[in-house]
Amino acid sequence: MPQMINLGSEMLRITPRGVEYSTSSGRIWSIRYMGTSCGTFVDLLPYGTEILAVTSKGIYYSSNAGRSWSLRYMGTSCGTFQNLMDGGKELLANTDKGLYYSTNGGRTWVKRR
Repeated sequence: MPQMINLGSEMLRITPRGVEYSTSSGRIWSIRYMGTSCGTFVDLLPYGTEILAVTSKGIYYSSNAGRSWSLRYMGTSCGTFQNLMDGGKELLANTDKGLYYSTNGGRTWVKRR
């Protein structure tokens, strides 16, 4: 199931081809990012001036509306990331090993006890 977010006047969604955007309230979609270096996109989250993405290779971020992506976190100690949520003072992540939180934008993660 594609995951979708609002980003200003645009909508972004995950598709099997990558990340698409629409400026027409979803009537017309165009490819914003297509590539394999980030892995398969799973979840998107607007976070401050960035977009965070859960992918099959870790947590990536974009500071240009999804046109390019850079690695923010790749590690196996947290398990496989499933989705992200902005918890206000912390970033929350569901993984296959439980709930984790980050207080530095997803650079490091701690298991919630």
